[in-house]
Parts: sequence; structure tokens; C-alpha cells
Amino acid sequence: MTVISPATATAAVTPSAEADVCTPLPVLGRDVRVPLVTGGEVTYAALDYAASAPALQRVWDDVAAYAPYYGSVHRGAGYLSQLSTDLFEQSRATVAEFLGCRPDDEVIFTRSTTDSLNLLASVLPAGTQVYVFDTEHHASLLPWQRAEGAQVTWLAAPRTPEQAVAALDVALHGAPKGPKLVCVTGASNVTGEVWPVRKLAAAAHRHGARIVLDAAQLAPHHPVDIAALDVDWVAFSGHKLYAPFGAGVLAGRPDWLREAEPYLAGGGATRKVARRADGTLDVEWHTSVAARHEAGSPNVIGAYAIAAACRALTEAGFDRLVARERQLLGRLREGLAGIPEVRVLSLFGEHSERVGVLSFVVQGWNSSHFAAALSAEYGIGVRDGLFCAHPLVRTLLDAEPDEPGACGAPDAAPGERALNAIRVSFGAGTPDEHITRFLAAVTTLVRTGAQWTYRTENGRCVPAR
Repeated sequence: MTVISPATATAAVTPSAEADVCTPLPVLGRDVRVPLVTGGEVTYAALDYAASAPALQRVWDDVAAYAPYYGSVHRGAGYLSQLSTDLFEQSRATVAEFLGCRPDDEVIFTRSTTDSLNLLASVLPAGTQVYVFDTEHHASLLPWQRAEGAQVTWLAAPRTPEQAVAALDVALHGAPKGPKLVCVTGASNVTGEVWPVRKLAAAAHRHGARIVLDAAQLAPHHPVDIAALDVDWVAFSGHKLYAPFGAGVLAGRPDWLREAEPYLAGGGATRKVARRADGTLDVEWHTSVAARHEAGSPNVIGAYAIAAACRALTEAGFDRLVARERQLLGRLREGLAGIPEVRVLSLFGEHSERVGVLSFVVQGWNSSHFAAALSAEYGIGVRDGLFCAHPLVRTLLDAEPDEPGACGAPDAAPGERALNAIRVSFGAGTPDEHITRFLAAVTTLVRTGAQWTYRTENGRCVPAR
């Protein structure tokens, strides 16, 4: 597998690789037709991959082939239980290979990136100092405040990758003795900008800190290699990696996980439970890190779907997928740059390396209104709001933490500041035509306005009936 890390993403896509650009990978829903409020219907353009990517057809087929053989894992003596146990553990090995795990790294299946980072927060040694940029997604921003005895230092939004590394270096230089953890995203879920993960890891380790990588937005767009990036843990979600069924991964160093109490107390996490003479329970927890933190019946199909997605992306050739995504992103950025009313959001500047995630505001438009019109009038699905990264979006918009304006009331009128944004995101299953349609729709809405009337319903902008 070609390894393309955040530090080398641009250089890794060579001219020969760009010449070998692949076609979109088949995904579920690619032929779904949706009605338009203006009449007729159109093939749906799914451009909200950053929230949940459509399932790869290959993943769906693999899961369907296994489904008749589904059984409980680890504790069943029957054939289907034994087969499911083997498949579950093989899925763990597939994910470890996909992530370039080191020999002693562990892979734990969770529900999502959010669940993975909350799991890690629950096993922090007492007194851990945690360092987090306030540009993070809430999943990697919030769990550390709940960690018992942890002290959290918030680092202000950097304006260049170099500034991010320097700010972390300064913060860690003055840190007290004891365990330290840095949490950083691989690619922003708001701007799509790629962070200097390898350099941040080097800075963390230089000061005796560990680092966890939130790869929820990076893993679907670039291979992630734990050993090459030299991070201690990686967390990501299956539903963003073209794998449905609600599973996620935390992979990395085993020691903090082995030494902590189980994340959940229950079956599978225990080796022995006995009643003491005083009526209390004597519990011996499992020494296997995975078993210790995967209590209950695991999500076998979710884990298998992630493994199937890992295999599909690897076999398709990640270098070819990256090359194609770069071409689509270039077209998207060039098209939006040609619309003066559109402002693309960025921390690191116009020339920063990005994955297929981009947020913007439109002068004179409320973002919810604009997104609703894209859906109702053009059959294009995007996202609007603050994207579970409120501090970052408000920094980018220079906005106060107020409620967004009502539907139809512009929150980006001339001379005024926007209160929320619109996000367009795509990936391995996106046809060229969807980017073309999106740019044409944005241009038409900006030039001629919406054709329909919209109202606010339960906080959302919807077409008026």
C-alpha cells in the first residue's frame, strides 16, 4: 500500500499517478432519484461525505455474503459462532494492517470516533495533562474535560501549520512533570485542511507527551500509517470510511488501556466473577486489551464492514483515489473562486493542502436557506451549520456564539458577518457530474435567487408548502 501521510500528501501524488486517475468507486444510492419542489425529479448528488459517506457496493456485498452465517462471537461452541469469531478477529488484523500498526499495537472496535476518544479519555493516568487545539471537532474537544483528574490546556487556533507546531512546542516546554497527551485532527471536518501530524507527533514526543490522531476525516481520503506518522493512537469511524452499521476503531499503544478499569463493565471484559463472604463481588478483569474494553456482544457486522472497506480502498489503489480527489477538489475550488459572493473558509490559507471537504458562506444568504434550496430545487445534499466544531467555525467567521438567523433572513448580508456556513464534501464514490451540478447550482442561486419560498420548521429551513 502506498503511504501518503499528511506531511507528504502533496509530494506523494506524482504526475504519473495523476495520469492514472481511477473512476468513481461504486457506492449504494448512486442511482437514487429524488423529487424537486419545482417539478420532476433528478439523480441525487450526495455531497455530504464528511457527515456519513455512502457505503461502498463492495462493502455491502461482502456483508450480505456473510450475513447468513452471522453468530455470537468468542463464547459460542457452534459452527456459526466459531466462524463469526474468526471473521471478527480477522477483521481486527485487517484494520491493523490498513493502519500500519506496530507489532505491539492493539485494535479495539468501538461505536465511532467519538466513542473511541471517550474510551481513551477514560483510561488516562491520574493527573494527565491534555493539550487540544480549540479547532477540533467536538468528539476530540470535549471528552478530556470528563476525564477524572485530567488538566486540559486549550491551544488557540493557529493560522499556519508551522504555527501549530510552534504553539504546541511552547505549551509542552512549560508543562509540569507527569503523563501528557496531545489530541489533534488529521484533516479538519470544516475546512478539509490537512494538519502537520508527523511534526506535531515529533514535538509531542520531544517533551515526553503522547499523541492521539482523530483520523475521522483523514482516513477516508489518505492512507494513515501509525508507525510512519509516529502517533500513539488513531481513532476513526466506519460510517465515514464507506462502511455502515455503526462501528469505529481505536488503535495504538496498549499500556494505558491495559492498566485502566474497563470502559464498560459486563460480559466479555471479565475473566472471573465470584461472590465474597461479605456479599460483594470479586471481579478479575480480562488481561487482553481488546476484551477488556469490548464488553458485551460486539458489533461483528460493523467490524467486518470496516475491514471490507479497508480492503476495498487498498485494492483500488489509494494513490489513484487521492489523484482523482485532487482533480475534483481543484475544479471545485476554481469554480467557487469565480463567484465573488462566495467566501471559502480556511485557517491555513488559500494554498493549504486539503481533502475533499470545503466550507463556505455566500454574501446575502442565510446558510440554512442556501443549503435547503440546493436540496429542494437541485437535488444536491450538503450540510449547513457549525458542523460540531463551534469554536472553529466561529473563529473562521469572526462570529459571536449567537443563534443563526431565521430562514430567509440573510446572515451574510453586505457588511455583516455570517453566523453559520455551508459544507460540501465528497470522496471515492463522487462522479465528476456531481461537482459540475453543484457549481452550476451555486452560480444560479447567487445570480437569480431561489425559485421557491422557504420557512423555518423545528429549527430547519424547509420549502413552504
